[in-house]
Amino acid sequence: MELFTKYYMEWKGEKTSGNASYTNIPRFYYRLPAEDEVLLQKLREESRAVFLQRKSRELLDNEELQNLWFLLDKHQTSPMIGEEAMINYENFLKVGEKAGPKCKQFFTAKIFAKLLHNDPYGRVSIMQFFNYVMRKVWLHQTRIGLSLYDVAGQGYLRESDLENYILELIPTLPQLDGLEKSFYSFYVCTAVRKFFFFLDPLRTGKIKIQDILACSFLDDLLELRDEELSKESQETNWFSAPSALRVYGQYLNLDKDHNGMLSKEELSRYGTGTLTNIFLDRVFQECLTYEGEMDYKTYLDFVLALENRKEPAALQYIFKLLDIENKGHLNVFSLNYFFRAIQEQMKIHGQEPVSFQDVKDEIFDMVKPKDPYKISLQDLINSSQGDTVTSILIDLNGFWTYENREALVASDNDSTADVDDT
Repeated sequence: MELFTKYYMEWKGEKTSGNASYTNIPRFYYRLPAEDEVLLQKLREESRAVFLQRKSRELLDNEELQNLWFLLDKHQTSPMIGEEAMINYENFLKVGEKAGPKCKQFFTAKIFAKLLHNDPYGRVSIMQFFNYVMRKVWLHQTRIGLSLYDVAGQGYLRESDLENYILELIPTLPQLDGLEKSFYSFYVCTAVRKFFFFLDPLRTGKIKIQDILACSFLDDLLELRDEELSKESQETNWFSAPSALRVYGQYLNLDKDHNGMLSKEELSRYGTGTLTNIFLDRVFQECLTYEGEMDYKTYLDFVLALENRKEPAALQYIFKLLDIENKGHLNVFSLNYFFRAIQEQMKIHGQEPVSFQDVKDEIFDMVKPKDPYKISLQDLINSSQGDTVTSILIDLNGFWTYENREALVASDNDSTADVDDT
């Protein structure tokens, strides 16, 4: 122990002799002000606002972007590839010098190399580079815009923060001009649920701003700025007015007693009305309900799960319902428990029930789990067959589609052949 202390002190002495600051650990933690520390909270809010304003001023504005495009166009390097203007590295650096200090960060060898694609003259596309700059500027603008709603200042948004952001965004989206103001609260709820369903799988009640920027949901939402957005694009966009009205309209149609909530019996009519009673029982056992009935927010999670069964977040939602023993895996007992309800529905519809053993073997063959006797959520995700497996177990229509897949494919091929003949 004495030797250890001696050598340690010698080592420590050598290290600290170079600089006196080594003897002190620099401060790295600053606690957040408490709720009753009003002055400190105001100071923090103001300092954050000033910081965000400064960051906003560092971004390129429209005039500066137009000037950048003019300089790039002026310094393009011949020959053109079709109608694509190109620029070499030498001219690229010249533009960087003339474009001003705000643009300096974009004119690096790393960015040039990133955009370089098989050009025999070692050039990059001017349009690709300009789009890269535009995308970066947009991301920073959006990051700053979202940060203004980050009340805690910790880099994440709570549900109420995101609700405020989307509510104030609605007037800037021409595709939502037709929405009645009375529907705004339902629209905001519909939009926010998609963010939280997919980006907050642990249900912490908050989402990182980085995760919002990294996913495509914000792109889909801001796509509604396009006044000429096609009908097809609107139908496939969860955030569009037709989509939000469709989902809310389905909810109202299911609510037969008009009390604003859905009972198990009312939810049983969802979609084709072929979800099994056992699965619906599990939905009402595991999901948040009020006196045994489901509200609109819980319904949205249900819809998002069933409409996106290929997605990991949706599979996690359904897997939790299928895992009746809460063991973190599905075994033969679990599979049989749910498939028995499919067999009962087949009898009701006058169909010959399929053997569970056959279905069980097919499920394990599809998933190929690490453990041959049980299926984990990760096994289901890795197999890329999660949507098929869950459909077989919870929905008679889904099982029928799987069971008759070969006949359906043949029918599609015949239809295609008929079209080709004509």
